[in-house]
Amino acid sequence: MTSDRIPVFFIGCVQSSAVALQTLLARPEIEVSGVLTLSFGKFDSDYVDIARMAVDAGVHVYDAEKTDSQTLASILHESRSEIVFTIGWSRLLGKNILDIPRFGIVGFHPAALPQNRDRHPLIWALALVMKENASTLFLMDSGADSGPVRCQDKLIIRPHDDAKSLYKRVLTLLPKQIDSVVDGLVKGELKTVEQNHSQATSWRKRRSPDGLIDWRMSVEALYNLTRALTHPYVGAEFRCGEQLIKLWQCEIITEKVPSNAEPRKGVIQ
Repeated sequence: MTSDRIPVFFIGCVQSSAVALQTLLARPEIEVSGVLTLSFGKFDSDYVDIARMAVDAGVHVYDAEKTDSQTLASILHESRSEIVFTIGWSRLLGKNILDIPRFGIVGFHPAALPQNRDRHPLIWALALVMKENASTLFLMDSGADSGPVRCQDKLIIRPHDDAKSLYKRVLTLLPKQIDSVVDGLVKGELKTVEQNHSQATSWRKRRSPDGLIDWRMSVEALYNLTRALTHPYVGAEFRCGEQLIKLWQCEIITEKVPSNAEPRKGVIQ
């Protein structure tokens, strides 16, 4: 590791992680000192194996399942990492980790913090028919998505957006945001803005029943649930006899239907 390059540690395991790591590896001022990731995608539907990208770049990879908090702390100390990027990682880090890097730990949340902290922000945004979303980089603290904001870029949610297209559009904002953090590091400063915690809201973890279609829903609610849960996520579901059937895509038919049309009519029995 050369002394004129900034040592940076990276943590992640999903699509946003791959975009962020690729951006960091392209910066000549940065020396990626190590990558902590998962070797499987058991808990993340958008899992990406970033270990291969790291190895190809000559970066040492650590398996999160074999690296406890104490070991990670030792790795960060030994690598003298000045900052950690935690992009696409749902696990909270302890204070013993948060306090190690000189410039802190940068987290990523695809929502307009302090609004809509916590779980499944893109799914909730579509299911609740929000008009706007954002990509936010912030300095992590002991809370969930509650640290000071480094940069935030907003985007309009279009009526035809689904989880895949909205996720892709958010990820187009991420490289420029990563670059802005690196630019700050080169200058030796990271300007941030404290969140207004009085305006904060949080979303709960969604569970299987939240993705179950009830044919008594309005057509708008059914459409929004389906587009919210489509790829890369788990998909909306409906019961057909004893089976659960995935519904990945649907559309609203605008022509008139009989007022006595039965919900679910035409679905395979």
